[in-house]
Amino acid sequence: MPVGTSIAHEYRLDNEFFANIDGPEVQRGKVDVALTVKRTATVFELNFDLNGIIYIPCDRCLDDMDFNIDTNELLYIKLGHEYREESDNMIIIPEDEGEINIAWFLYEFIALSIPIKHTHPYGKCNKEMSERLQKMSARSIDDDDEDDMFFDNDDATTNEEQPTDPRWDALKKLKR
Repeated sequence: MPVGTSIAHEYRLDNEFFANIDGPEVQRGKVDVALTVKRTATVFELNFDLNGIIYIPCDRCLDDMDFNIDTNELLYIKLGHEYREESDNMIIIPEDEGEINIAWFLYEFIALSIPIKHTHPYGKCNKEMSERLQKMSARSIDDDDEDDMFFDNDDATTNEEQPTDPRWDALKKLKR
C-alpha cells in the first residue's frame, strides 16, 4: 500500500462474532463497522466507526436490554521486530508477518463504550423482578421514595405509614 493512500473496509458484527470472541460483557448484538486504513510514512492509521445495537443485562432486573453503540476509535500500527503494545492505541507488529487480527480490538471498543451502570429506562424493567427486589431491599426509615421511581409498584407504602424502630432513632441522633 503506497504512502498517503487509504483503503475502506466494512464489517457486520453479529451474534456469531460475539459468541466466537467469548467476551464477558457482550454476548449478542448487531454492529456495523466502517474501517478506514491510511498509510503514512511511519505508521498505518486505522480509523474505526462502530454503529449498532448490543444486548446486555440490566443491572436492576437482569433482563436483556438494548444498548446503542456509536463510537469512533483510532488505532496506530507500526512495523517492527516483535509484537508489542506501546500504548492503548499504538501497536507494533512483526514486519515479517505484516498482519493483525482486529477482532479483539473491535470487541474492546464496544465493551469500553458500555457505561458502568446500565439499566432500563423508567418503567421498562421486568415488573416481577422489580417487585421481588423491592420486597428484599433493606431500607432506612429516612430514605425518601427515590428508589420507588425505579420500581413500578403502586402498592409501595410511604414513610409515614411505616413504624419506626427506637433503636434506629437512637443511632440517628449519634450521626448528627
